Amino acid sequence: MRQAGREGGLLVFYGGTFDPIHNGHLAIARCAAQELQVPVRLMPAADPPHRAPPGADAQTRTAMLERAVADDPALRVDRRELERARRLPGVPSWTVDTLRELRAEQGPQRPLALLMGADSLLGLPTWHEWESLLPLAHIVVADRPGSALEDGLPEPLASHLRQAWASGPEVLAALPGGRVWRLRQPLQGESATAVRALIASGGNWRPLVPAAVAAYIQARGLYGCTSTQ
Repeated sequence: MRQAGREGGLLVFYGGTFDPIHNGHLAIARCAAQELQVPVRLMPAADPPHRAPPGADAQTRTAMLERAVADDPALRVDRRELERARRLPGVPSWTVDTLRELRAEQGPQRPLALLMGADSLLGLPTWHEWESLLPLAHIVVADRPGSALEDGLPEPLASHLRQAWASGPEVLAALPGGRVWRLRQPLQGESATAVRALIASGGNWRPLVPAAVAAYIQARGLYGCTSTQ
């Protein structure tokens, strides 16, 4: 796997709440790292400024994330959104601001990519300043058979992305941004919502998360977990 320096190749970021990080998240990140031949940086979102965290707070979610990737050189944790929330308390942490920060940090020519699931891509028009995302970075969309992308994209998203689709991952390394590439990844059924529900109900949740994350959840009684689970 290539280890690009500051002036080097593609940087890939995978943002999310990771509440909690589960095997489905890791499958997407590892598939992207393998196909793109660069590490993937998992970027936990800060706590919402105007409401309570949905499950665990940002520091707890990040602690689980760090345990999940500790032994995998292809995956890293990037805490920049948490650090920005600490510097600017109460200010929403928009993805477009993160990409602008990265672009200012890395310069105009460094290839950058944002990894997301198919559902996130379909919801892109609801994002803050969504039309500004693609000029700042590529989008890598984790797709799988039977996803909603098979039926095509709704407007105005279809028009916005019509000329942006990349034929292969090599295109992403050759340009600083502006392209969308479909990453075909294995079918994974996990979701953070389902994992939290299983924990709260005493269901069989442990196989859905890394062992170190399961131990952390149980030790701290997160998501309603009891000592007997």
